Amino acid sequence: MQVLQIQGLTKRYGAITAVNNLHLEIQSGSVYGILGPNGSGKTTTLSMVLGIVGADSGSFSWFGDKYGDQERMHIGALLETPNFYPYLSPVKNLEITAHIKRVASPGIDQILEIVNLAHRRDSAFSTFSFGMKQRLAIAAALVGDPEVLILDEPTNGLDPQGIAEVREIIKRIANNGKTIIMASHILDEVEKVCSHVAIIKRGKLLANGEVGAILSNDRQVDISAGDLVRLREVLANFPGVKSISEKDKMLQLQVGTELTAAELNKLAFDNGLIISHLVMKPKSLEAEFLEITAGT
Repeated sequence: MQVLQIQGLTKRYGAITAVNNLHLEIQSGSVYGILGPNGSGKTTTLSMVLGIVGADSGSFSWFGDKYGDQERMHIGALLETPNFYPYLSPVKNLEITAHIKRVASPGIDQILEIVNLAHRRDSAFSTFSFGMKQRLAIAAALVGDPEVLILDEPTNGLDPQGIAEVREIIKRIANNGKTIIMASHILDEVEKVCSHVAIIKRGKLLANGEVGAILSNDRQVDISAGDLVRLREVLANFPGVKSISEKDKMLQLQVGTELTAAELNKLAFDNGLIISHLVMKPKSLEAEFLEITAGT
């Protein structure tokens, strides 16, 4: 089922076009990453589809309009960290959130288990670390059992442990059948968490689809030998080698899936070269992102 359809959405602030004729379709059950650098239009897009900011042109629809004007009741969102009462516990703060949302039975204990805060259910919010505060913000978005969860930069400002905790929470929520739309500028997070990705820069959609489809099947090879100049000459016209760059006294190749490490070793040996380093790995989303956004 399609949970969100965006058609030609555009938003301008004076001479700046924050979102430019955006088209997206997001299916139920996906973890959809909206990826782009700061200022690319991610937050503006989420604000428009939540009805916080009005669009200049274009349209969007949630759940095929089956909920009418009640669609917002089926969406949980974290755009900014909510204002919790510092002297109250997570339970009391979430009870207030439930009251505001008019949720009679919010299932607070279960929500706190999901975000790994059950052990601090009676602690004052003021004693929480930044990562714990962010997890409580996610908990607040879950009040009311929404079908869709919208998260804007959910790991922003967190330390590595906090990032890992939020990542696992997002996966846990997705495994329970919810659709998650997550804006992020962190390539690694999108690659590890999301099933689908839309790449946006300067308000324009550059690519979108399954993460595995946006990522090419190419691989990266880090390779070195005593005579790096000669090695580059040998590799330059070898079938399967698509590009060569140099970094830290090592060649970095982009190669097709048909080329193996054994073939590279044999090529070097046949040309009198001894390979001192060879590592073959999948091409990262970062490399793909830089290629897609180059020159835009």
